[in-house]
Amino acid sequence: MSTRLDLPERLFVTGTDTGIGKTVVSAMLTLGLRARYWKPVQSGLDEETDTQFVKRVTDLPDTCFFAERFRLTAPLSPHASAAMAGIEIHLHDFVLPSATPEESIVVEGAGGLLVPLNSTQMIIDLIAHLGLPAVLVTHTRLGTINHTLLSIAQLRLRSIPIAGVIMNGPENAINRQAIEHYGRVPVIGVVEPLPAISRPTLQAMFNSIFR
Repeated sequence: MSTRLDLPERLFVTGTDTGIGKTVVSAMLTLGLRARYWKPVQSGLDEETDTQFVKRVTDLPDTCFFAERFRLTAPLSPHASAAMAGIEIHLHDFVLPSATPEESIVVEGAGGLLVPLNSTQMIIDLIAHLGLPAVLVTHTRLGTINHTLLSIAQLRLRSIPIAGVIMNGPENAINRQAIEHYGRVPVIGVVEPLPAISRPTLQAMFNSIFR
C-alpha cells in the first residue's frame, strides 16, 4: 500500500484522455493532502468549472484555491479556445503560485499530455516548464494498457518524474499489474465508482488508498 509520504509536495495531475477522471482525483488529493488547488487553463465556462467543482465537493475554504491563469469560454482544446478569444497562450505566462514550504499544491492539466496550448507547445511542455512530477490518471477498462504506456513513454521522453498512476473505475487487477510491469511505475491506487462525489466519500477513498 502507498502512504502519503510517497507523494511529492507539489504535483501535476494529468491523464491519458479528457473525461478520464482527473478532476475527481485532483479533488481527492486536494482534500486528503489539505493542499491548494490550481487549474492553469480552464476551457469552457458555460457549466461548472473544474475549480468550482473541486471547491464544492471538497468544501475547502477559498484560500485553498488559486485563480486560473486562463479562463477560456469555448469548451475546446486550449489552443482552439484561445484562438477564438483572440489570444495566444505562452509558457512564460505560467508561474507556479507561491505557497509556504509546508503547503502542498495540486495542479490539474487540461485533457491529455499532447493537448495543444498553442501552435508548437502542449500540456506536457507546461508540466516540464513548471518542473513538477506527474500523477497520471487512467481508466481501468479495456484499452487502458496501451493508452497508459504511451503516456508514460511521453513523460519519460521529456524526463518528467512520474509519481505514479491512479486508475479510475472498477478494480481490474490484470490491467493494474500490466501497467506496473510494462510501465515500470507504481499504481498508487484505484478510485472505484463512488455513490456520490462529496467530501466524505472523497476522504474515505483517500484514506483507503493512502492508509
